[in-house]
Amino acid sequence: MPPHSDIVKVAIEWPGANAQLIEIDQKKPLSSIIREVCDGWSLSGSEQFALRYADGPQLYITEQSRSEMKNGTILRLAISPARAARQLLDRIQSHGIDARLEALKELAKLSADPTFATEFINMEGIGTLARLVESGTHFGEMLAFTLTAFLELMDHGIVSWDLISLSFIKQIAGYVNQPMVDVSILQRSLAILESMVLNSHSLYHRVAQDITVGQLIGHLSNQEIQTYAIALINALFLKAPEDRRQEEHNNPLDQRLTEMASTLAQKHLRSIILNHVIRGNRPIKAEMAHQLYVLQVLTFNLLEERMMTKMDPSDQAQRDIIFELRRIAFDGENDPSGTEKRKAMYTKDYKMLGFTNHVNPAMDFTQTPPGMLALDNMLYLAKLHQDTYIRIVLENSSREDKHECPFGRCAIELTRMLCEILQVGELPNEGCNDYHPMFFTHDRAWEEFFCVCIQLLNKTWKEMRATAEDFNKVMQVVREQITRALAMKPSSLDHLKGKLRGLSYSEILRLRQSERMSQDDFQSPPIIELRERIQPEILELIKQQRLNRLCEGSCFRKLGNRRRQEKFWFCRLSLNHKVLHYGDLDESPQGEVPLELLTDKIPVSDIKSVVTGKDCPHMKEKSALKQNKEVLELAFSVLHDPDENLNFVAPNKYEYCVWTDGLCALLGREMGSDLTRSDLDTLISMEMKLRLLDLENIAIPETPPPVPKEPSTYNFTYNYG
Repeated sequence: MPPHSDIVKVAIEWPGANAQLIEIDQKKPLSSIIREVCDGWSLSGSEQFALRYADGPQLYITEQSRSEMKNGTILRLAISPARAARQLLDRIQSHGIDARLEALKELAKLSADPTFATEFINMEGIGTLARLVESGTHFGEMLAFTLTAFLELMDHGIVSWDLISLSFIKQIAGYVNQPMVDVSILQRSLAILESMVLNSHSLYHRVAQDITVGQLIGHLSNQEIQTYAIALINALFLKAPEDRRQEEHNNPLDQRLTEMASTLAQKHLRSIILNHVIRGNRPIKAEMAHQLYVLQVLTFNLLEERMMTKMDPSDQAQRDIIFELRRIAFDGENDPSGTEKRKAMYTKDYKMLGFTNHVNPAMDFTQTPPGMLALDNMLYLAKLHQDTYIRIVLENSSREDKHECPFGRCAIELTRMLCEILQVGELPNEGCNDYHPMFFTHDRAWEEFFCVCIQLLNKTWKEMRATAEDFNKVMQVVREQITRALAMKPSSLDHLKGKLRGLSYSEILRLRQSERMSQDDFQSPPIIELRERIQPEILELIKQQRLNRLCEGSCFRKLGNRRRQEKFWFCRLSLNHKVLHYGDLDESPQGEVPLELLTDKIPVSDIKSVVTGKDCPHMKEKSALKQNKEVLELAFSVLHDPDENLNFVAPNKYEYCVWTDGLCALLGREMGSDLTRSDLDTLISMEMKLRLLDLENIAIPETPPPVPKEPSTYNFTYNYG
């Protein structure tokens, strides 16, 4: 008799017949199992049949995927993929409109199955669908199902996008450019164009010839398709040749998307996104947040060329910018006539401007980063915020107590710091949604951000009463002020200023002291002993909180080839802590998901281990993700019998810590995440303070009372990551 692990108990359905309850031997060929099932219903020609899942995506079961079957799974006997592909291919070419519509509807559903897709593609099915689109005779639902099936089939990566014809591209682009087109057709057309751009260099150029920014902007006011439109803008810009990204044109709305450098900063595009997306009447979903983040990254990456450009000290045009900074600050119209006197005055003025090289300040801009970008920022401040610029320069140049803040050196270092904080020049991360609304509120958001931060730096310098020797310390404080303010997601630059006003140097010191409290306080031997006695109680409290969160469950997003089509699954622990329940969802849930809706389960007793990061099977399989640090840091897998795994990518760092800690607690292993260490330090400090406070209010007897065994009860919540 085969080992228990090789036997799977399932139910198999067939229309008009009673279901068969059978035990499948996983060592037995699948064809033999199908033959036995067919014999049970007296069906001949078992080679014409296959098994499919009855629930969810209803995928075909193959020799490669059969190991995913679980006990209690409901299967369905169906015609084989090859037979289904042939029948659907014939039906979509039939003359009957109703029959063709039903065939396309079924095709759109089956095309997500890789086994069926392979058979259909081998029968030249993609060419047939392309010709149906090119004919221009399909409309409404029929066209929507055709485009859905086409996109699903192409996403399997079996056929190269380079084989797509020019007439097909023009037809799809035509749907995007038409003023009155069904939303479902627009969504699929935009998605197809995005896939073309991302997967084919030659198709990028063809799409860019037919689609303009103005045409896509017109779709941003429609909440049903705005995510698809922004995704296409991002794709086109991401794949644009480097030499075309920086070109400028007079009318940005009529320019082609191969020349996008100024487009992303244009007021019309920015204001549409701000008013119809960010400030729209719908909450921003994860996919839209990701696309906004990508757009933000690509916009800032336009600064990379200037950031990596060294100043040429012999270039008169570049040197004239430094002369202009001096002129605005010191009103250089009354320069002395003599060459030597003028040179001496310039040297004095450049010293007061805070440059490191007083004789030739151009040398200060030869390091990259920040290169010429720092000079651009300084000139913007001097011209657009002239009063602020003059005040900062003169205020510090007139001081003689060694507490002057060197404007030039500070501006250069601040620009480098801002580039690091905003990751200028880095490619977008797959799983990141970290966009900042305030950068969409101004046409020159980067420069204005610099202007706010240079004033913060000058203010912090004065609050710290810093000298030149304290330069690095000041920059560390300013970095902390900026990162803390950005973490609050200010909605505008004015909102940012308010947040920074609340993060003065004294407030940063207070926050640092508060955060160090658990590390620096209570270091005497009696207190250390008390801490050691409390720690197991607090760990048990944290463990119960983690397990309670697992019982509530969490929603996870499936990572696929196309991010724009969000697919979710939910996982939760049973209340008795014995079973992990999970299953697919059509959309992100708003509350708790009942166990009845989660069709799959794993007994906790079958779990062998929990692995994270690059050790996860799904991180090893997806080579593109292996280089994505953000996704890698959120990945974990449950390895369970018989040699199977359940793969996760947490939506954020908090969920990652909760789930990995909870699973470790479930298996009786140590909880070791940063979140647990932080919670442990915080709660122990709180408990110790409470106990010591109680001791201060009583007379100390000759023999100290025993430490209470029951820990205090805390009602704590998290705002992590």
